[in-house]
Amino acid sequence: MNKALKLILHSLLAFTFVAAATATETTNDKLAQVIAGKHRTPAYAARDIYRHPLETLKFFGIKDDMTVVEISPGGGWYSEILAPYLKDNGTYVAAGYDPDSKSKYFSRNAKKYADKLKNNPELYSKTVLSVMQPPEKLNFIEDNSADMILSFRNTHNWRNSGHAPAVYQAIFKALKPGGVFGLVQHRAGENHPKDTSGKMGYLRQSDVIALAKSAGFELAAQTEINANPNDTHDYEMGVWTLPPSFRLKDKDREKYQAIGESDRMTLKFVKPAK
Repeated sequence: MNKALKLILHSLLAFTFVAAATATETTNDKLAQVIAGKHRTPAYAARDIYRHPLETLKFFGIKDDMTVVEISPGGGWYSEILAPYLKDNGTYVAAGYDPDSKSKYFSRNAKKYADKLKNNPELYSKTVLSVMQPPEKLNFIEDNSADMILSFRNTHNWRNSGHAPAVYQAIFKALKPGGVFGLVQHRAGENHPKDTSGKMGYLRQSDVIALAKSAGFELAAQTEINANPNDTHDYEMGVWTLPPSFRLKDKDREKYQAIGESDRMTLKFVKPAK
């Protein structure tokens, strides 16, 4: 290979590397700007010190042109980040409670979330509302269509109700081959868990990994971004003893405030490419 051709190839490789690095940096900058935005509920933003949204979403590998599903968005903590971040180039699907559920809790909170979106069209006009409520309603998006599916502190509920295997299989089915399942979950101590049924909110990390693998996922990476070594995992009212719930109200409140929010596993699973 002559020197001129070598020089051209080296230049092309260098340009490709710089372009990829620039694209990643731009994506991270945009995400950081959204997280710092004044549109966020102040009480939600105050919890960033525990929930680390920038680091968590970067770890999962989010990009603004993806189709991203959030399972059970609750009151919209992550919606306030994901919806504006994905609005222009991607798709944000909020797969939440069934508004027609016979359970007043589910129907009430589904309406409350829908109202949140309706009242702020600048942020949420492109958000796709869907339903994911086991055991009946698990088809929250077309098969093999999502680039990323996210679940924040939901698996204990599914495990406690006996629906976890079916939910994980539905998530696997919905992802494109090569797609990412990003998960954050309250973590029990492996050697001294008080209860790992999900009733207390805590699950063993090894059990969650086994659950995902049984659905067909591969564990791609794990991180301690959301770890809290001060969490002893053994409270009277489970994880809800800690902030932000403070289920015991004023009893030992300063003690639990000092501990902070729960110790959490942060796992990145991948659906194998065909």
